[in-house]
Amino acid sequence: MPENTLQKNQIIRLTCERLGADLEGVCRHHGLTVFVPGILPGETCDARVLKAQAAYAFAKSEQLLTPSPDRRTPFCPAYGRCGGCSGQHMSYALTLEAKRQQVFDSLTRIGRLTLSPDDVPPVLGADNPTHCRNKASLPVGGSVQNPALGFYRKRSHDLVEIADCPVSLNSLSGVVASAKQWMRDNTIAPYDELSHRGFLRHVVVRSSRKGDILIVLAATSDTLPAKDALVTLLDQNVPGFKGLHISENKAMGNTILGRKSRRLYGEDTIMETLLGLTFEITPLSFFQVNPGQTGVLYQKAVEFAVLSPEDTIVDAYAGSGTLSLCMAKHCRRVIGLEIVPQAVKSALRNAETNGIINTEFIAAAVENALPKLVADGLRPDVVVLDPPRKGVEQPVIDALFEAKPKRIVYVSCHVPTQARDIAKLAEGGYRFTACQPVDMFCYAGGVENVVCLER
Repeated sequence: MPENTLQKNQIIRLTCERLGADLEGVCRHHGLTVFVPGILPGETCDARVLKAQAAYAFAKSEQLLTPSPDRRTPFCPAYGRCGGCSGQHMSYALTLEAKRQQVFDSLTRIGRLTLSPDDVPPVLGADNPTHCRNKASLPVGGSVQNPALGFYRKRSHDLVEIADCPVSLNSLSGVVASAKQWMRDNTIAPYDELSHRGFLRHVVVRSSRKGDILIVLAATSDTLPAKDALVTLLDQNVPGFKGLHISENKAMGNTILGRKSRRLYGEDTIMETLLGLTFEITPLSFFQVNPGQTGVLYQKAVEFAVLSPEDTIVDAYAGSGTLSLCMAKHCRRVIGLEIVPQAVKSALRNAETNGIINTEFIAAAVENALPKLVADGLRPDVVVLDPPRKGVEQPVIDALFEAKPKRIVYVSCHVPTQARDIAKLAEGGYRFTACQPVDMFCYAGGVENVVCLER
């Protein structure tokens, strides 16, 4: 057998060199990259090969031989089965260093930037990396007699049942127990992905740091059986329960919520504060998942923008206007662009709530709206980009080249596409000047990164 050929189920001895994008161990075997979840840098293990390709392989640790001082006992009983977290078996500090390395690797390899390690500062970590996530989308499974709520295993739709989640901002135990009892008592069928039958697909829990909770049911109909029974259970078992909504979703894909929602009980929204401003959280609106770290991220974005009282800003991919409104008090005018009409309505209400009058929000796709605004003569001083994971579309980059803002502040939850776009923007004369990673997804893979680019 050639040295670089591995076979399934073969046992090999590996030493972990570093952590990958999902905090998995990255090892080398005769020049071949081998990914081993659960192994930490410096650790040696005997591993079983699960899948082997020409350039890489996946393996599972069978026996740990040299434990790292950074190894920790996971604090969640579902860890290792639930796909939500991937870093509870290590120190929090090690997760932050791995994420800093992710940013450095993406900016230098994909973004083609010439950087020293010191050019990427340490990741700004959370004061408390547990009890920090303000949204949980719980898939529903099991049967009418024995319903189950939880999270999916990594890279699958196999349901791992949970009773609670220690990284959730507020406890989920009352929601889980109430939903299961209501389903059993009222013969509510969980949705089955294979047969496309059943009623309840997901239970989405949205929370605020004040302790308020909004619950959204994703179901195959917007008519809820035994509504009063569920409301009674939630009132009894969920401290801070403020409202119950339903969102009809009959699609066969992976989308959790439908395009609309309907209030069944209580409040339409709950409220959260960021940088001294108050924002509403609605059933369908995007809101950063970690409110404590969102304030850290937005403060850094404001600093990178270096705004003056006469500046005009375009906030592309503005969502419900959180970053737009945080920047508004530092400049003359903010124009927010957002494709989701409900988010734009939320942004307008947020502006009114905070008494901010120098913002406007346009409901349109950024790749359509920004080129049109620039063609009509708009020349913003600063453009803020906060796109989805896929990054920025080419028409947006072309419009930036024509508008020539003096500064671009690029916020991203997916650094590889951010780095790709930085390389494109460099072709139009934009120079990387600074970045700051922020840990929004504690104990999970991925990192939020804000970059400053100047002409």
